[in-house]
Amino acid sequence: MTNLISSSTLRRLLVLTFLAAVLTFALTVTAPVSSAASGSNCTYYSDASHTTVVGQFGKDCCNNTVARGVKSPYSECSSACLVCVPPPR
Repeated sequence: MTNLISSSTLRRLLVLTFLAAVLTFALTVTAPVSSAASGSNCTYYSDASHTTVVGQFGKDCCNNTVARGVKSPYSECSSACLVCVPPPR
């Protein structure tokens, strides 16, 4: 039987396929997730001047739940994700 592809060409194709799969996986896993619903991320302020933040609730850009501080009548809500803050170790 005749070989249509030499062993070195087959090896190169396998290596390139493997590298493409690894690159695709790495880009998929490390891509930021922003699946927050419209207006679901809120920042709460101490008064109507909106200068002192007293709380934030929603999802951050890493898709972690954010619930820190307190809620007040003075808030701004948007679909923009909140800043990712790594948890303490």
